[in-house]
Amino acid sequence: MDGKFKGKSVIITGGANGIGEGIALAFGKLGALVFIADIDGEKGNKVVQKIEGNGGRAIFHKTDVGIEEDIINLINSVIAQTSTLDILINNAGISVFKPFLNLTTDEWERVINTNLRSVFISSREAAKVMKNGGRIINMASTRAMMSEPNSEAYAASKGGIVSITHSLAASLQPNGITVNCISPGWIEVSHYEELKETDHLQHWSNRVGKPEDIAKACIYLADPENNFINGQNIIVDGGMTKKMIYEE
Repeated sequence: MDGKFKGKSVIITGGANGIGEGIALAFGKLGALVFIADIDGEKGNKVVQKIEGNGGRAIFHKTDVGIEEDIINLINSVIAQTSTLDILINNAGISVFKPFLNLTTDEWERVINTNLRSVFISSREAAKVMKNGGRIINMASTRAMMSEPNSEAYAASKGGIVSITHSLAASLQPNGITVNCISPGWIEVSHYEELKETDHLQHWSNRVGKPEDIAKACIYLADPENNFINGQNIIVDGGMTKKMIYEE
């Protein structure tokens, strides 16, 4: 697997922390040239240092995916530096969880623009420059299929990502570009050691997820020899969405 990504260019939006950081570190170890697109320059550059400290290559681009011009500038900059784009991972996202009757239209639009609209713009611009095929991987969520109260904007954005994924796969198949998405469940990005035993055991896999679990799925979908999975939503949640739960 190591040689498959050597010299490949990969953009990871929201790559400065959490799941995005885990994905960036994984591709860095496999020899890819990692472009980290995020609004947090301090954290983004720390991830660059981690990758380079392990012998990899990475570049940070300050990017607000809620702004179309930022995304266009990101893609143009990557092409100017490396002449090609092989993999796009649309990972950036935000959430607003508050009582539905108090959710403002501005808050709704900010979540939709950041999480869903950005996938449309990034994928459109990336598809224009991907040569000899390419891989687009979108980050959805199990909340696209199951909900808690007061999660309307986030759930809608992630449901939209699942839908646009198979639509993009249909539209971009003549270009040899595959488009898939991943729906993480509970992925603990900090203080994993503070989780309780009950947190882990409620999962069929007997543990809460880690960013590395999502990174492994990204690597699988991005494999240049793996082009028969297309338009799919890969659920990585330790079995939780298949678990029948009754309150006792």
